[in-house]
Amino acid sequence: MSDTEAKLGFLLEMEKLKAVLRRTRPVGEARLENSAEHSWQTAMAALLFMPEDLDELRVLKMLLIHDIVEIDTGDTFVYDEAARTEIADEEAKAAERIFGSLPDPLGAELLALWHEFENRSSPEAVFAKAMDRVCPVLQNLESEPNSWLENNISGDRVLAKNAEIENADPALWRILQSRIKTSFGMA
Repeated sequence: MSDTEAKLGFLLEMEKLKAVLRRTRPVGEARLENSAEHSWQTAMAALLFMPEDLDELRVLKMLLIHDIVEIDTGDTFVYDEAARTEIADEEAKAAERIFGSLPDPLGAELLALWHEFENRSSPEAVFAKAMDRVCPVLQNLESEPNSWLENNISGDRVLAKNAEIENADPALWRILQSRIKTSFGMA
């Protein structure tokens, strides 16, 4: 298979991400968001809040690929810590399979970026991980019903799980934190 054919095959594989449903709803929609939509919007959030001292392209690459493993594993609810721990090995295998379908050095680069993101092993990855939390928080704050209420997630758990947003932008976290507290009657 040529490099071009491998890249086309990868693009077709990415189509499957559109069928992976998450627990959050797009604002104003009754349907569930899919993982492809989430990845795109998270990359947009990062672009809007990107600090000047980070490698912008590296961050955007991480966010565009961070959920690709869900093609094989499905989405795991962020508040289900036990399931997230159990699925970690499966996600790593999915990353090997999916990025391994690309020619090197591209496949190796994307696999390394995926691991960097998962491990928060660079300032770019810490920022990207924090940005991964922003849109779901905003969607839950603006949607009825929201996934927090539907899944009996307390305000304290929402605050704890999303506190890493402060690593990306303290001012953004102060605003979201205040809105979360208000939403749960904690303010």
